[in-house]
Amino acid sequence: MSRIAESELIINDRGAIYHLDLRPEEIADTVILVGDPHRVEKVSKYFDRIEHRCSHREFNTHTGYIGSKRISVLSTGIGPDNIDIAINELDALVNIDFEKREIRENRRILHLIRFGTSGAIQADIPVDSFIASTHGLGLDNVLNYYVFDKNLAETAMVEAFIAATGFDTRITIPYIFKGSQLLASHFKEGYFHGITITSPGFYGPQGRVLRLNNHQEDRIDRFAEFSYEGHRITNFEMETSAIFGLGKLLGHQCLSLNAVLANRVLRTLTKDSNALVENLIKKSIEIVASITSAD
Repeated sequence: MSRIAESELIINDRGAIYHLDLRPEEIADTVILVGDPHRVEKVSKYFDRIEHRCSHREFNTHTGYIGSKRISVLSTGIGPDNIDIAINELDALVNIDFEKREIRENRRILHLIRFGTSGAIQADIPVDSFIASTHGLGLDNVLNYYVFDKNLAETAMVEAFIAATGFDTRITIPYIFKGSQLLASHFKEGYFHGITITSPGFYGPQGRVLRLNNHQEDRIDRFAEFSYEGHRITNFEMETSAIFGLGKLLGHQCLSLNAVLANRVLRTLTKDSNALVENLIKKSIEIVASITSAD
């Protein structure tokens, strides 16, 4: 088995991986991913006890317990580029022997669950509601840097998306990955379900116009009209497709839960974003704590 070079897997003086500043024993098998570093404490306040706290750059981590279930909550910062760091380093923590710098023969499977915010693009999905993503449709390009066998069904969905929306593939080649059906099965009541589009930015890539014109003015309308074998696009955000893609390729179970801050079709905005995020956390953390390792 080949040794992974120091330049490729960077481990600091305390034996922790470079960006997350975590050692293997400091991360749980269930990891809640949040964008905002300040949101970590909003999640971990529901823990019965916290055994480890770590803060490095935008990556804050709390690991603790709800009952007998060990859970970590990690902030990733905003965007798919940060997800590339977070997912690869989380996988390295559990599936690479840091002393030998070799991939372990027995692989650990993580449950990676995003608690995030997004904008809905369907008129029937109001602000202050929740979405559990069935798929992550990536317009961010991260997964295009990796080698993988493309699922025929998912490839057909991407091709249908490009044809129906007129998406310009000179910008990027879209990709799509399905989330964990096992995890999603726990999040039915009180959650809308659909395809989440992940963009590499908040303004132009999500069709917002301030002082710069957009490449495709009717993008949101075209995306909202898209449907494929009963699946429709429900929302925009900036992390899900990279989580689903990298997680699936590395063998982990992934889910993305999003609170709807805005409805881009109706042009409405929540009146209390803090209360909305708190409601998502409170509702979802109880379900996460109930999921067993067999799920």
